[in-house]
Amino acid sequence: MSDVQKNIWEVPLAERMRPKTLGEFAGQSHLLGPDAPLRKIIESNRTPSCILYGPPGVGKTTLVRLMATETGREILEINAVSAKVSELRDLVSEAAKLKLLRSGHAAIAFVDEIYHFNKTQQNALLPSVEKGDLILIGTTTENPWFEINKTLLSRMIVFQLNPLTEDDLVSLLKRALEDRERGLGALEISTEDQVLRILASKTGGDARQALTRLEFLAGTVAARGGQRLTEETVSGSLPFASVRYDKASDDHYAVISALIKSIRGSDPDAAVYWLARLLAGGENLRFICRRLLISAAEDVGLADPQALSVVSAAAYAVDMVGLPEARILLSEAVIYLAAAPKSNSAYLAVDEASKALEKGDIQEVPFHLKPDGSGYVYPHDDPRHWTPQLYMERQRRFYYPGALGAEAEMGARLRKFWRRFSEEKTSS
Repeated sequence: MSDVQKNIWEVPLAERMRPKTLGEFAGQSHLLGPDAPLRKIIESNRTPSCILYGPPGVGKTTLVRLMATETGREILEINAVSAKVSELRDLVSEAAKLKLLRSGHAAIAFVDEIYHFNKTQQNALLPSVEKGDLILIGTTTENPWFEINKTLLSRMIVFQLNPLTEDDLVSLLKRALEDRERGLGALEISTEDQVLRILASKTGGDARQALTRLEFLAGTVAARGGQRLTEETVSGSLPFASVRYDKASDDHYAVISALIKSIRGSDPDAAVYWLARLLAGGENLRFICRRLLISAAEDVGLADPQALSVVSAAAYAVDMVGLPEARILLSEAVIYLAAAPKSNSAYLAVDEASKALEKGDIQEVPFHLKPDGSGYVYPHDDPRHWTPQLYMERQRRFYYPGALGAEAEMGARLRKFWRRFSEEKTSS
């Protein structure tokens, strides 16, 4: 084996296997498929100023470099974490010189994790982007609509990259295993598609993670003198899947949203799965409890008033017990909420009352209800513990009982007291 061949093993497989052409690029068919918009633009030798937004390991940096290669443009890279405004001005100046030398062919200014730029840094690039002196391409794992200066963002296109599918990853892993020049082909290790699919399923759509794991497994097999990668090797050496969850990013909102919507949709299996995702990602337990308390009132509500007590008790117990046992308490609360009858009547009622106030429906407290008023009739003096008297100056209807669970009985009781509760409309 030559020195060059020996040295190549010092470069991680994921780096060696970076696509050299668009044809080698795995995934993102919505952007780079045969008739996809971004591919058509690149093939026409044009590149827009843009943001490539997506999770780690989906090809953002690789795509930037391919855009430069395919369109024959210079690429100027800058570190968003450490760059100073003076360095940005130097970059802008260099880009302007390159444009003159290349007969108006603008260079690409590549900023990885561009969300680290503050407003001043982003504004330093604005005039050059606007005039076309450079093509700005930024990559980010954070939502650009929240993190990027709106003035700069309005001059760029946002392309969202998705986690790779299992099929995409299996194809990539197979190519890496067979490639003798850049991949692991020299090890002459064989396997089945099903084994690669199991490996792919453990990486959360992250190509870099998939290739890193494959390199480790192939190295393990080769070190033992073997030539076959088996399901037992994959499961035994890599028992844990890579969970794509970052509690400081969009994942935080996406997964908790999925949990609450699964509860609202009465699907306990989905709800427990999303709870497990939150726990695996190290989500704050109090944050989870707060959202479950809201769901107990907003989504289950008066159809099962006990739900709020169940979740309150679980929240207290979680605080007392902590992990790992807290996961059992949260599971019980989540399943209870998902399986319970649903009503959003309390949520709708207070919203309607708030809207009435916003529209100017500001009523005085009736005199007989004031502390110093007279004429108030004490309901408990009546055998029914209810008496017909006015509790608002102008009667309004905000609460419409649901038809499920305990709330159906509440509605029936209110219909005996108040004529307005005989109306047909009910809440969800």
